[in-house]
Amino acid sequence: MRAKREYRDRDETQVAVLDALADRREEGMTVFELRSHVDVGIDELEGALSDLKADDLIEAKDDGERTVILPEDHAIGQYDPDEDESMLDRIRQWLDR
Repeated sequence: MRAKREYRDRDETQVAVLDALADRREEGMTVFELRSHVDVGIDELEGALSDLKADDLIEAKDDGERTVILPEDHAIGQYDPDEDESMLDRIRQWLDR
């Protein structure tokens, strides 16, 4: 699973967060786990999480011992990078044959 195509035009860090969360959509991830998967500074991660939360793409849940970040169901799904090819890309590939 990955972030859905309609959310892939967001900031690179936000897309990386959604992709990381998609892999663990049931159990979620702590901020520290996300930081190790996304490989950005804590300030940049905090900004990305804030923007994603404001746009209702993630939620935070406290299970008593820790707080985990979970993706909203509408934010993730099957993603095929080949679908992102533009018509111009396809024409170029056809001409290169």
